[in-house]
Amino acid sequence: MTDDQAFEQWAVVVFRSEGVWQVAQLPLATGEDLEGVVAAVRGQALGAFALVDVADEYFVAVRHVAGGVRFLLSDVSASSEWELAAQVMDRLDLDLPQGAALEDVWPVGDLTMFEDLGLPEVELGSLLSDLDAYADEMLSSLAQRLGFADAFERAVEALV
Repeated sequence: MTDDQAFEQWAVVVFRSEGVWQVAQLPLATGEDLEGVVAAVRGQALGAFALVDVADEYFVAVRHVAGGVRFLLSDVSASSEWELAAQVMDRLDLDLPQGAALEDVWPVGDLTMFEDLGLPEVELGSLLSDLDAYADEMLSSLAQRLGFADAFERAVEALV
């Protein structure tokens, strides 16, 4: 990984401890490989999730829940250029977009992954449909909506 690539991505894990949201930085290398992200999330209590921002182009959310792991990729077209996004598509058992589909921006994966935290699928879909928002802005909105914005901003500021 070059220094430029390191600066282009960051990853955090989010969990609740004694009823309080906690946001911890993940090592840079963790965000390069989906299995590393999954392992980091599984190392926390059920309900924990990781958020990985790649170059503010797209993000990946991975959540550890009873029965397995849920995945969300904010922009399907990222899978044609970014390895992490392609790995998410593989885990979701979806084909990589081809041709004209590469021009479309839409999320794939589990849009219901935060419903138990009070964020309905329709609201998450709306947040992800803002084509003018960068990935970091979407993640900040997500953190605000779920109630961990302050801890999130502190962790991200320390990373970038």
